Amino acid sequence: MYTQAVEEVGLLIEPILDEMEIELVDVEYLSEGGRWVLRIYVDREGGITLDDCVRVSREIEDLIEVKDFFHQPYVLEVSSPGLNRRLKKEKDFIRAVGNTVAIRLAAPLDGRRNFKGTLESFVDGVLCVAVNNDRFFLPYREVEHANLIYDFGD
Repeated sequence: MYTQAVEEVGLLIEPILDEMEIELVDVEYLSEGGRWVLRIYVDREGGITLDDCVRVSREIEDLIEVKDFFHQPYVLEVSSPGLNRRLKKEKDFIRAVGNTVAIRLAAPLDGRRNFKGTLESFVDGVLCVAVNNDRFFLPYREVEHANLIYDFGD
């Protein structure tokens, strides 16, 4: 229902973040605990700090409010994507090569939708994921949800 508005928010704020040398990772609009939350995930080379999040919030809050994308009160949150960051854009997958990922496809491939393993490559729109001793070649356009899995070790 709010997919279009979320996309418009991203398009609106991305140039501002680019000027700040901050990457827009994701935008979410959801109901949590009885309140609506507009959550903006940002990152930068070397990691994002709390001060960066505050700066971003101050830069974008009035601009988003003036555009009136959402017709009910909401809370704006600017946050780090965290260790288990979501992978959405092609550049996210390229950066994740060599790491453990969890991927859910929109439709089953060989009878399964969920894959957790090492992302070995991303070439020409195809993800190669090693799961145990098997390799799966997953079409990027079929990815419904994907994120990094951070391994804390033993």
